[in-house]
Amino acid sequence: MNALIDLLQQANHLTGPYENTVLAEINDHVIRISLMTETYFWHLHPDSDETFLGLEGTVILELKDQRIELSAGQMFTVPKGVAHRTAPSGARSVNLTIERANATTVRVDAPLRHSPQNPHPQ
Repeated sequence: MNALIDLLQQANHLTGPYENTVLAEINDHVIRISLMTETYFWHLHPDSDETFLGLEGTVILELKDQRIELSAGQMFTVPKGVAHRTAPSGARSVNLTIERANATTVRVDAPLRHSPQNPHPQ
């Protein structure tokens, strides 16, 4: 069944500190709309890439050695097996997430970060 999905209308109906709702299923993938008002925990997906498309506000994507600020209309893919976490830059962010429908989420410890002052962290 085909149905028109109004992303802005969907975003306006989201409430709470965190929501991640399936909008569509395409073959073996899902498209979710995600509202964030707080930081999500460090995790990885050993069996699926995860693509983020910003819709509202700014979504912060943190990886071990990279921090991406994803604004509305921008897209970034986290490769499978790469630890990451997401957070809103301000009070609220909304994004689309595209990943395998049966993707496994594994919670992980925050990675040690490299910096110019400490290139070899303990």
